[in-house]
Amino acid sequence: MTQTGYIVHKLDARISNLSVGVSKDSGGNKNGNPTVGDPINVGIVADSQKFQKDGFVKIEDCLGNEFIDCLNDRLEKVLRGEFNTGTCPDKTPKLIKGARKGPIGFSGNTQGVKVLQVINIWKSDETFKQLVTSPKLGTLVAQLAGWKHGARVAQDQVWAKPPGAAPLVFHRDSPYFFFTPSDVVTVWVALDDMDEELGPLEYVKGSHRWGDGRIGSSNMFFQRDAFSLLHSASEKEGIDPDSLEIESMSGLKRGGISVHNGLTWHGSKKNMSKTRPRRGLGIHFIPGNAKFHEGASKSSLWKNYSHNPDGKLLDHLPEDLYPLTGTAVED
Repeated sequence: MTQTGYIVHKLDARISNLSVGVSKDSGGNKNGNPTVGDPINVGIVADSQKFQKDGFVKIEDCLGNEFIDCLNDRLEKVLRGEFNTGTCPDKTPKLIKGARKGPIGFSGNTQGVKVLQVINIWKSDETFKQLVTSPKLGTLVAQLAGWKHGARVAQDQVWAKPPGAAPLVFHRDSPYFFFTPSDVVTVWVALDDMDEELGPLEYVKGSHRWGDGRIGSSNMFFQRDAFSLLHSASEKEGIDPDSLEIESMSGLKRGGISVHNGLTWHGSKKNMSKTRPRRGLGIHFIPGNAKFHEGASKSSLWKNYSHNPDGKLLDHLPEDLYPLTGTAVED
């Protein structure tokens, strides 16, 4: 049975319409100080049957506007090198300097604009940490995925598209994570209203059931043809690329989320707006019992964390770097 099949069958056995209730009294403030408690401010109701069938699900109104404002304010600080934990993210774009005051440093020029990526912003900012380590998000993931050992945060990624920024090529998340078990589930948080012109996230329905197909590499994420890897993979599956069902997250309001299987093909179009940024946070989860496998030594990101000083592969994941946030699924 494939890893995808494992998740699907666990959902059949345990969940027909997942509902996780949460409080309504959380938020944030514009000084960058997180509020006490979990920032999720409405009950999470996930259509687990859609997650099983399509490989993704959309959930509206998970975070309040005040908290989203706080996250966007803190993102501006991080992009300018201000880290209120005293620790840098694992990766940042070139820091914004000088007089560029627009959101995410937008200068007004829409030509040749690059997508901005920040990896593990939660390590550098207390407000993002509050969201990334939310027990309610972690528990939602563990229950959707059927993970007996709960859900653990592997990594977060901010993807911020200034006006005019390029498409993100269709890809899968799982091939970029070097853990065993190999399951990955991603929660994607909208930090802006996802109008069509901004280039919202798009999912290929049912693609989590495909074989390995084309994987590609991270340096291909911004190539001009956003569909080349996807079409190659679909043809290897014997599926006509013209018949693919693609669902856009257009219309998802800021504070809403989508949750997708790490094997689900997804990507996004160019930000066609002349003035508005498109900001989102992806939180990648792995099973609570996951460990690195040897392939991590070949990754520019993971190799710095996967081995002991003596060169031996870690036999567990450090809790301070890979926090267990989701409650385990009960038998």
